[in-house]
Amino acid sequence: MRRSRFLILFSFACAFFIGLASACTAGNDTTADSATTTQSTSYIENKGSDTIVNLALAWAEAYQTVDPNVSISVTGGGSGTGITALVNKTVDIANASRQIKPEELAAAQAAGLNPQEFVIARDAIAVIVNPENPVDELTLEQLSQIYSGEINNWSELGGEDRPIVRLSRETNSGTHVYFLEAVVRLGNSDDTTIFSSDTLLLPSSEGIIAEVRDNPNAIGYDGLGYVTSEVKLVAISSLEMPDNYVLPSAATVSDNSYVISRSLYMYTQDVPTGVVKEYLDWILSPEAQQIATDLGFVPVE
Repeated sequence: MRRSRFLILFSFACAFFIGLASACTAGNDTTADSATTTQSTSYIENKGSDTIVNLALAWAEAYQTVDPNVSISVTGGGSGTGITALVNKTVDIANASRQIKPEELAAAQAAGLNPQEFVIARDAIAVIVNPENPVDELTLEQLSQIYSGEINNWSELGGEDRPIVRLSRETNSGTHVYFLEAVVRLGNSDDTTIFSSDTLLLPSSEGIIAEVRDNPNAIGYDGLGYVTSEVKLVAISSLEMPDNYVLPSAATVSDNSYVISRSLYMYTQDVPTGVVKEYLDWILSPEAQQIATDLGFVPVE
């Protein structure tokens, strides 16, 4: 009887320890699976130009169907912010609506980086006014005179007797820098003209659209992809053909007839490898470039 009771107790003890060992093994397997899942997820930090941010967000979302194991964080803040983050090695990809400046490149190289430039789309900078404004056309020279403060009333341009309210992106914006160099200074690298001191600097493309929509005296500029039907596009003529006024569109950017157009960029810390390279390769694919087209940008060829 005692022997039978001992065998039963021994059997229960064995079953308990076998079960405990199995649970521990299962727990270890779960931990291993969790670690494998964590290790299989790669992260790309992408930051910079507000002009590009909506496009970059659309690309990041679409890429989840291409490679769900890659997580992409996209934030704006301006081209200067993105490039500074690149120099500080806190992002994998910096978005910029202008080329990297010589001093930024020097800072990156001093930090041991070898920045690589990729043209990821093209864009028109649209000049916009309130729909009530009768002015439909401006020469590039008139636009420069408006923003430098030489022209201050719409009546000087065939409009009503109203003061001109100048709107611009903030100085950290690549669009601001490009507009200053290409429009205010008319592409003259020796020119030191600056924006009129009463120009209102706004932190976002959406802010410029909203202000122009609500203010009949306002003039602003924005990436074509941000322009809505609430504002009116102004046709612009070049210095070489002052009587040929052209509206911004994908077609007029592609054929170079619209004078205020530019390339858009992504920068990496060095020659990209791994998931960053795969992502950039996909961005230049027909699939991703179609997304750029759908959002009002001009695809790269």
